[in-house]
Amino acid sequence: MTAASDYRQHLEVETPEHVVLDLEIAGVGSRLLAAVVDTAILLGVATAAAMLVAVLSSYGILPHGGAGGAWVAALLVGAGFALWNGYFILFEGLRGGQTPGKRFAGIRVVRDTGHPVTMGAAVIRNLLRIADALPPPYLLGLALVAFHPRAKRLGDLVAGTVVVRDRPSPAPPGGAAATAEEPAAAVPLDDERFRLLARFANRSDLPPAARDRIAASLAGRFADRARPPGASLTEFLLDLHARELARRRGRLAGRDGLAERLTARQGERWDAFQALAERATTAGLDSFAPDELPEFAARYREIAADLARARTYHADPGTVARLERLVAAGHNVLYREEQQTWRRLWTAVSREFPAAVIEARWQVLLAWALFTAPALGGYALMRERPALASELLPEVMLRRAEAGRARVAEGRKYVSVDWSGRPLAASFIITNNIRVAIACFAGGIFLGVGSLVLLAYNGLAMGTFAGHFANQGLLGYLMEFIVGHGVLELFAIWVSGAAGFLLGKSIVAPGDRSRTDALVASGRVAVRMMGAVAVLLVIAGSIEGFLSVGGEGIAVRAAVSAASVAFLAGYLARGARWRRGSRVAQQGAHPDRQLLDLP
Repeated sequence: MTAASDYRQHLEVETPEHVVLDLEIAGVGSRLLAAVVDTAILLGVATAAAMLVAVLSSYGILPHGGAGGAWVAALLVGAGFALWNGYFILFEGLRGGQTPGKRFAGIRVVRDTGHPVTMGAAVIRNLLRIADALPPPYLLGLALVAFHPRAKRLGDLVAGTVVVRDRPSPAPPGGAAATAEEPAAAVPLDDERFRLLARFANRSDLPPAARDRIAASLAGRFADRARPPGASLTEFLLDLHARELARRRGRLAGRDGLAERLTARQGERWDAFQALAERATTAGLDSFAPDELPEFAARYREIAADLARARTYHADPGTVARLERLVAAGHNVLYREEQQTWRRLWTAVSREFPAAVIEARWQVLLAWALFTAPALGGYALMRERPALASELLPEVMLRRAEAGRARVAEGRKYVSVDWSGRPLAASFIITNNIRVAIACFAGGIFLGVGSLVLLAYNGLAMGTFAGHFANQGLLGYLMEFIVGHGVLELFAIWVSGAAGFLLGKSIVAPGDRSRTDALVASGRVAVRMMGAVAVLLVIAGSIEGFLSVGGEGIAVRAAVSAASVAFLAGYLARGARWRRGSRVAQQGAHPDRQLLDLP
């Protein structure tokens, strides 16, 4: 039987045991299946939560009005945002690269080195989903998965990750049941025909009809063997394979057929390790008793050695593939990064995030310039040609300017929200601003153009709004609203644009690195910058939602603005000190021991 061409994509990585793993890369079909399952889970959770809230509210258990209702609504908005944006990040970062959908499909996200995915890599690959989704529905991402040599979408390119098949191969039918006590065949099979039988037995994943067709094509090769009455061709070949396997397991096996004897003698040990590997993949090493952990590690080393022997002895492809799956499963579990702690997370938030902003200070300055220049231009244009307002400004801003004079005369602010509605306002503001920041960052993957356009557009919009309000004598009225939260919010948007520029620079001017390596290195810095953006936007959104929409006077707002400036300066200074003090230590640190893969 001529071997069929293998069109599957593969990734070869070397383990610390100096064994090369040939990992099969997951294709479009399995990844689509995983996405469908994950989407169904998300929709199911969201629907169940909505129904639960409705029932609890109808019975008066949850408040549906007043301050209590506003807090419930705010929490629901925040929880929904966290669910849709954090689902993939948390599962992939904390569960070894597998969401429930990926586990169902038998695939896993790993790094290009074969090591388990880190939290930083999980964050960066999923923040770029918004870019992969263009144009809807997810056409760019699907095209890249289909045609890239390693089936990588944009998020994988930046994160340095790849999606591979994860399930250990099942044992060949009949192989585990065969024993040395079974009667041996009268005339031993030659190695070529035994390898052919082994390949057939290993294809237990095929539908029964397909196996029967293959069995019919093989029948002529074994015409010298009597088929038991009533047995199908498939049963006959599997039984013949089991009996020959038992013979080769015995002491009468000759010096030839080393690969087959290895398979026969070590099969039970492989089966035992497969059970442990499946358990570790599903429940993690925490499910093992203390005495089982050393046993699992020892068995892993033995299986790795068996894989090396199987390749040396030119074992059949099915046996080699099974051992590769087993070694890969053990490798992913044993070399998973250490558990994250709250202390480690605090170090990232308070030091590593601002240090990354300092690292990319020139890109931040560029983002500031690309925002400020259009803002000043838009302001000047609107001051010189006020009539353009009706053509350039959205209707909502024109109405707000028209109502401004009456609101000032009544002593009212630009926006006024009752205290009971402020939690919901803050929640909407925070989630919306984070979405804008993610889009500004992800646009950088398109040679930096996406980030540039979003920065320039937002700067131009802000400048024209300010110019129009100034023409109406209401500039102070507008700035009084912005002054409290504007410092942190604007700086966060500049940082997100700078993170996007890092990605664009890696593609346009990678320096002495390859574009792939430059993207991964920039992604490690960019993901920490986006962490700082999230911190700043949560604070800015809380100020805007609770203070800027209230009736507090300019003195209070100016004081909050000054406090924001002081906080930002201290936050960046802390990052700068940590960066200076840690660079020498970080040069020798292994990336597996770092939360966010510091370069």
